[in-house]
Amino acid sequence: MELIIEALKFILPAYCANAIPVITGGGLPIDFGKKFSDGKPIFGKNKTFRGFFSGLIAGMAVGFVESAFFKYHIAFGLLSSLGALFGDLTGAFVKRRFGLAPGDLLPIVDQVDFIIGAILFSLPISLQTSSLQPSFWKLVITVLIVTPPIHLLTNFVAYKLGLKNNPW
Repeated sequence: MELIIEALKFILPAYCANAIPVITGGGLPIDFGKKFSDGKPIFGKNKTFRGFFSGLIAGMAVGFVESAFFKYHIAFGLLSSLGALFGDLTGAFVKRRFGLAPGDLLPIVDQVDFIIGAILFSLPISLQTSSLQPSFWKLVITVLIVTPPIHLLTNFVAYKLGLKNNPW
């Protein structure tokens, strides 16, 4: 149980960065409505500047608080949040290539794209931070295991609250 709690503390900035755009998003799409060379949208209408920057600010704020309480590197929240947001954009890009509309389900990709981005972006700091280094890979594996059910549950709640158009 302690490992799960440590993993959730570790990934919390990324979770917040990924979740907040559902609430605060809207407005101008990051891809400006442009199409990729295949004629399909680059990211789609649901990936907006407002959502991206509100997610970044929320994740950074959580990371800042965590750095004070858990002695994480001050830049960890920034890198983890940026990684989560770019991971989510990468997932959206892949989904558009498969012809899936924004909100359509792509199992596994939808649940872990933001986590993989967060881990990759925060990797340099995570490996040098003394409080994370000894158990870093255990944290990563634990995060990858616990995130899909948490992601599905939070999306279902957001759907029930009217924040999302589908339960996944």
